[in-house]
Amino acid sequence: MLEHLGKELTLRFSIGGVEIALNLVVVAVATGVSLGLVLLALWLRRGLPRDPDVPLSRRAAVLAATIDLFENQLLGGISPRLVRRLLPLVVTLFFYVLLCNWASVLPVPYIVSPTQDLNVPLGMALMVYGLTHYYGIRTKGVVQHFKGYLEPFPFLLPLNIISDFGRTLSHGFRLFGNILGGALLTTVVAGRFAPVVIPAALNAWFGLAMGTIQALVFTLLAVAYIQTTAD
Repeated sequence: MLEHLGKELTLRFSIGGVEIALNLVVVAVATGVSLGLVLLALWLRRGLPRDPDVPLSRRAAVLAATIDLFENQLLGGISPRLVRRLLPLVVTLFFYVLLCNWASVLPVPYIVSPTQDLNVPLGMALMVYGLTHYYGIRTKGVVQHFKGYLEPFPFLLPLNIISDFGRTLSHGFRLFGNILGGALLTTVVAGRFAPVVIPAALNAWFGLAMGTIQALVFTLLAVAYIQTTAD
């Protein structure tokens, strides 16, 4: 069943008695961002020379500069072995969040940033939480990894678990709150004052500038959380 709720086009259905609601605009934009990143990666890959002695093309130079930037700025101070493992994840995560944040700037009706829907940032935060355990187990082993929850004293186990989940929730809600707050402020200004210039400037500020900052913060926190368990 499709129902139009304000500016949300929602698909509702039930599976096994559990009602599920999907914001079709969010799903469409998030899928479009994913496909765009895949196409961009394929386009950049075609620019890589097979012969290492051949001078770098412009695409290859841009790709090399991007990788160098992420290795030095976002992954600096991490062991080289972990850098090689995390680099694809970190680059993909940053550009995915960045493009999702920028989506609201597009002059297309009903287009919103997927990250202003709680399901998207919280889902990514849960993914990062799962990866912290994956890399922790892979680096230290199962026993040694989960033994960390008993430190410095075993009776602190419940508090360590609560702290772990609280960190994950704050990771997702921080991104969600900042992006949604900017969208709400822009909408209120546009509705109350009507001029186009001010809302457009606010949308550009919160969508582009703050969107870039929030993508960087989200990615840096993801790297920090994984590093604490994997190093």
